[in-house]
Amino acid sequence: MGHKIFLSHNHADKPVVEPVALRLAGIFGESAVFYDSWSIRPGDGIIDQMNKGLEAPEFVFFFVSANSLASQMVKLEWQNALFSASRGKTRIIPVRVDGSSMPPLLTQTLYIDMYSAGLEAAIAQIVNVTQGNTSFAPQHGEFSNLSYSADLDGEESVVVTVSASHFMEPNGSFLIETTNNENEFSCESVNGTPFFGGYRINSPSDTAGTTIHSFHYKTMGGAITPTHPLQIRIKSLTEARVVIVGFRHEVAQNEWKQLPFEKKTARPNTP
Repeated sequence: MGHKIFLSHNHADKPVVEPVALRLAGIFGESAVFYDSWSIRPGDGIIDQMNKGLEAPEFVFFFVSANSLASQMVKLEWQNALFSASRGKTRIIPVRVDGSSMPPLLTQTLYIDMYSAGLEAAIAQIVNVTQGNTSFAPQHGEFSNLSYSADLDGEESVVVTVSASHFMEPNGSFLIETTNNENEFSCESVNGTPFFGGYRINSPSDTAGTTIHSFHYKTMGGAITPTHPLQIRIKSLTEARVVIVGFRHEVAQNEWKQLPFEKKTARPNTP
């Protein structure tokens, strides 16, 4: 029995593709989903297994990104799927992962816009389209599109950069967690984007016994994208250094998710 669903993607996009594969496997069964991390085992011929996976799937989800568009292997996959679709055997559904344009051959094809809608909304759409044990271990179940880094800016300031790895994030509401008192620092946008701000005492996030406060920073316009990060300058107003202990994103009303720290340089001012 052939695979019902084929996930055509580049390996660099696995952090967003794997959660999709896991959700589909949970609904339809792992054997119904061709995802190379569990469908191709050590010793298998990669090309042979790919050909088997593409024999007669009902759905081919092509994850469109700069990575996949540059891959000859992925190009062969989606073009073969397009040929099967023209004969009525397969339905090809592009999934836009980043800001890349659709290939000319797919410009008339409706696609799922993960870049604009986000991961969870895209997964829901993929499941809706498709609805009508091995040694595989998940590696990307805790995907976060957003991460942050912090860099010293002179002796009195820290610049926090919030970056999107794959797709657009329209909600710019964050908590900057700190041990500083309200009168010890100020926040400003590096590029001048307007924002709302407010200090919060005793932010409920610490587990080590340290008193944690936070500054609520909410942008008034402009989405965060892979090419347009958010940058916040935090200035020290006293002799006390600026101490950043965490950074949270508002994923739902009054629900905050801790963002992973991206270690680009030595992390400044951590306790």
